[in-house]
Amino acid sequence: MDAIVKPWPKNAGANATGNTTATQLSDHVRAAPRPVHPRPSREEAEAAVRTLIAYAGDDPKREGVLETPKRVVDAYGELYKGYTECPADVLDRTFSEIGTYDDLVLVRDITFNSHCEHHMMPFYGRAHVAYMPVDRVVGLSKLARLVDVYARRLQTQEHLTSQVATAIEEILKPRGVAVLIEAEHMCMSMRGVEKPGAATITTQFRGVFRDDPNEQVRFITMVRGGQR
Repeated sequence: MDAIVKPWPKNAGANATGNTTATQLSDHVRAAPRPVHPRPSREEAEAAVRTLIAYAGDDPKREGVLETPKRVVDAYGELYKGYTECPADVLDRTFSEIGTYDDLVLVRDITFNSHCEHHMMPFYGRAHVAYMPVDRVVGLSKLARLVDVYARRLQTQEHLTSQVATAIEEILKPRGVAVLIEAEHMCMSMRGVEKPGAATITTQFRGVFRDDPNEQVRFITMVRGGQR
């Protein structure tokens, strides 16, 4: 296959009449979020962790937690790396040699972990992503990578589902997009109502998947049919 650099710009332009072009991308698709200014220093972040340890009732100077602030800040760099990544960059290479293929492409069981923006507690699960290509396809690993870009931020499951669908729709411009995410939320399992094992399912259908219920059924059947 020949890799084709995508022709869709990250920044919307304007035509001769001053109107914005149809290739405009949503802010969350076009670029990584702008960091807070001024961004707290690493020393300030570690001090905040020590404060939380003390608030929980422990002694920040105790040997067992002495290095915890450093480890927590290091972990944040991994857990929230999505704030430094751009969705448009993830999907910027496509392949045009697909013959006459015009049916759906489905990547099922994409595992992910995220943190809810309400309690900063983990939620994790699986995403199932499908699209119907027009003239070109994207590397399969890129769909999984896209899920991670959005998941590695403070999130709600509903917003995560919508953002993944929007990015694929705006960048690849397929005939349709379908996203189904199922996850368990620790803020519901470990606190509050304390109901471990409860699953939350969210969906987004765009294009032919939204307009044709039969395509929705086919997508869900393919997702559920292979699960063990």
